[in-house]
Amino acid sequence: MNRMGDKPENLPPIPAQPWPERFTVFGGTFLLFLVLVAISPPALSGADRELDYWANLRRFAGKFFPPDFSVAPQLLAAIGETIQIAALATAFAVVLALPLGLAGAQTTVPRWLNLTTRMILNAVRTLPSLIWALLAVAVVGANSLAGVVALTFYSLGYLGKFFSDALESVDTEIPDALRQAGADRVQAFQYGLLPEFKPLILSYALWMLEYNIRSAAIIGYVGAGGVGLLLHTYQEFGQWQKFCTVLIFILIVVTVLDFAGEWLRGKLTK
Repeated sequence: MNRMGDKPENLPPIPAQPWPERFTVFGGTFLLFLVLVAISPPALSGADRELDYWANLRRFAGKFFPPDFSVAPQLLAAIGETIQIAALATAFAVVLALPLGLAGAQTTVPRWLNLTTRMILNAVRTLPSLIWALLAVAVVGANSLAGVVALTFYSLGYLGKFFSDALESVDTEIPDALRQAGADRVQAFQYGLLPEFKPLILSYALWMLEYNIRSAAIIGYVGAGGVGLLLHTYQEFGQWQKFCTVLIFILIVVTVLDFAGEWLRGKLTK
């Protein structure tokens, strides 16, 4: 045994670990990422002809200024519709994602149900919001209802995964103890898991609302209502100054939501 007064040079050397033991999951993932980056430079190839990218950018950006604020009244109404679409879609998705989150957590359900639910959530997340919007427009027509339907399904895939991952990460000792004391599954969840799970639900729902407002501004391009319809119209007719005004208003809304969401998440996580 080494004495406390021994100098470092008198201490026995620390045995080196074999490389398989030092090769952690993090190291393997990082190595795969580096390999992926190393084989990806062909994606940087541009057009075959020579182009002055900076000149093209300056010429295109010059069309945006000065912004045309004459469209502000019409724009405010479209932004209001966009927020309504995002709010309804988020609310519907939270209600539907809660049971899917429970069914997708390994700590709450049998393995077969967990795997089945995960596959369903993976399939839902496979389609981007714009594809969901195209499908919704084909079914219910080009209106704001299509936006609500599209973002509900899109949000469902993500919230279901977030909720199931959150349930798997919370401490299960309390619900296990309640079960041993005679509580049923519902009581164990209500008094054991829900107090820890509830702040995560609210935090994820708030994040999804912020995301859906940005997404709702895009799905209007295919007729799903909201401010995206104005973006599409101004882009089609080359009215870039009005297009710029829409972007400015979207930036203001997203910035306000970002600061408000940060404040609320800080309150929820305390």
